[in-house]
Amino acid sequence: MSKLVFLNGALIPEGQAMIPVQDRGFLYGDGLFETLRVSHGRVFRWGSHWQRLSRGLDLLRIRLPFDSETLGRHAADLIAANSLQDGLLRLAVSRGIGHRGYSPRGADSPTLVMTVTPALAPALTQPLAWWVILSRHRLPGATPLSECKTANKLLQVLARMEADDAGRDEALLTDADGFLAEGTSGNLFWIRDGAVEHPPEEVGALPGVSGGVIRELCLARGVPIRSARIRPADLVTTQGAFLTMSTLGVVRLVGLDGLDLPCSPLVDVLWQDYQVLVDAETRV
Repeated sequence: MSKLVFLNGALIPEGQAMIPVQDRGFLYGDGLFETLRVSHGRVFRWGSHWQRLSRGLDLLRIRLPFDSETLGRHAADLIAANSLQDGLLRLAVSRGIGHRGYSPRGADSPTLVMTVTPALAPALTQPLAWWVILSRHRLPGATPLSECKTANKLLQVLARMEADDAGRDEALLTDADGFLAEGTSGNLFWIRDGAVEHPPEEVGALPGVSGGVIRELCLARGVPIRSARIRPADLVTTQGAFLTMSTLGVVRLVGLDGLDLPCSPLVDVLWQDYQVLVDAETRV
């Protein structure tokens, strides 16, 4: 059976799913997306992803013909139709077709696509360990657009190309003042003086769903968590660093630009707590 996708209200074979060449998502990146973890055939933290998507929809003034509950049912149907137990659900929204030019006038029928991807690797018994580089590209700082996951991620694409060229797993981005901000695909955390720290909102990092989970886990364990600024060179003086993302949960950072980074046992603890929470919230 061919893979099924959700396109504008219907489940259809992937090979039959087509989007017009005049769609503004293709022409201008005029849209949003979310990538959600699927475990035991259920989405993890649908509500948190919907909240972030809703902020972006309000900002771009895109009106979906679905509310959270209805779209959540469609997502569940798509997952079941593809017999997916563990993997990812990707939701993409564009403004649809309108008149030529940047003005969105006349583009009143959004395009909405959901696809699923099976987990590519067997279940892990410990966090992945990544070597990263420092990208030469910088985030412009906090803006309304930095609070949502827009379809235009060229800055992150350029940074990831640098990591690929260097044979590394990921790239870290700084803000305009040179302080660490995020990875191309995840929120950045580090451990200093027994506390978990993360960049402040002003750097312009995307508010991550998985990053929010880490805050919950730290509070539950009584681990201090706070915002702070740090220069890339100072990351080696911390007790450890990690990234969070919906696709992989917690990923340990073991090296930056050829320098070893410390490894804290707290990263393993938070990774395990994350795994347990996903299992608890998705297992029927």
